Amino acid sequence: MGEQLVKGLIRVKKYKYFPYDGAMKFLRNKGEADISDEPKLLPDILLATLGALEADSLVLLLGEVPIHQSNGIGTLGILRENRVVSEELLALVRVVRRTGQLHRGEVELPRGPIGEGKRELSVTVAPLNDSGMILVLISDESEYQKVDAIRRDFVANISHELKTPIGALSLLSEAVLGAKSEPDAVVKFASKMQKESRRLSELVQEIINLSRLQGSDPLLSAYAVDVEDIIREAANQCQINAESRKIEIVIGEVSNTTVLGDRDQLIMAVHNLIENAINYSPENTKVSVSASIIEGLVEISVADQGIGISESELERIFERFYRIDPARSRETGGTGLGLSIVKHVALNHGGDVSVWSKIAVGSTFALRLPIAPEENLNDGEN
Repeated sequence: MGEQLVKGLIRVKKYKYFPYDGAMKFLRNKGEADISDEPKLLPDILLATLGALEADSLVLLLGEVPIHQSNGIGTLGILRENRVVSEELLALVRVVRRTGQLHRGEVELPRGPIGEGKRELSVTVAPLNDSGMILVLISDESEYQKVDAIRRDFVANISHELKTPIGALSLLSEAVLGAKSEPDAVVKFASKMQKESRRLSELVQEIINLSRLQGSDPLLSAYAVDVEDIIREAANQCQINAESRKIEIVIGEVSNTTVLGDRDQLIMAVHNLIENAINYSPENTKVSVSASIIEGLVEISVADQGIGISESELERIFERFYRIDPARSRETGGTGLGLSIVKHVALNHGGDVSVWSKIAVGSTFALRLPIAPEENLNDGEN
């Protein structure tokens, strides 16, 4: 077939093309009645050209109505129910319609309905001759803006946090050399070296994980992820640690729903919350994990019966390398990065994370994420 039919569009005088229902409503409001129900054709050659353009995402508009979009555009929050909802983008589109000239601009969008996450988009809006069609090319500049900050943070993290285990390994190796004639002492120092080596390995991996989270955007290639699957996989990963500390992981009621994002990142976030609860809980207690739907959001809760967190420390617990009890962190192998990683995963997915706590009673962490839309957002054409 030489052309693709764009169904359900009609011409409304100078107002170009609208979906039929929207056109009728528009005309009633305007008191106009001149309608041609002849459908508009989108040639295959145009589709091929659009597919060859270099941009993170693109949208083709007739007037202000989307008629073609690239994969994953729905995750940006620009379109909803077949219309452009970003006021900044609409303003650019209207300037282009009025002037007939290409315009470039910056658009800032929230990553989700909650949380502090933002996305900086660079957009190019261009008219396609006198066809009434407008092409919008979108590039996610927030990714590029992060690169230098990530590099600086990574170097700072390495220099700051690796000093302790590296220094310990250096001292222990000297002690081993000095005690080579004392087998018991060598075994003792070697055991400590193993412990510091494991700590060093875990710390490096956590720093790498955090750097990747700061630089990646899971919503650009997002897919629906089952919430129960996330929770059960995370709990399974924590089971050995829980058993060694005589702590029971209890999975409570989990709503049957999905969220949009990266499965591995989401599992890592829930895993870190459960591990944190285990590490700060006494023996013979429980860590409870559940998920519920509250006001259109999935809330994954992890509750413990641990030592609790003082009010003065609640504001800082999501900071990198912040430890409530440094001595306990060394004992449990904590790196001080686990909760910071949770925060970054939440922000990357358009959500947030919060905590309630009471000393000697326990803590409850709540990870809130937007529910995945019913439609598959990656079904758009490219």
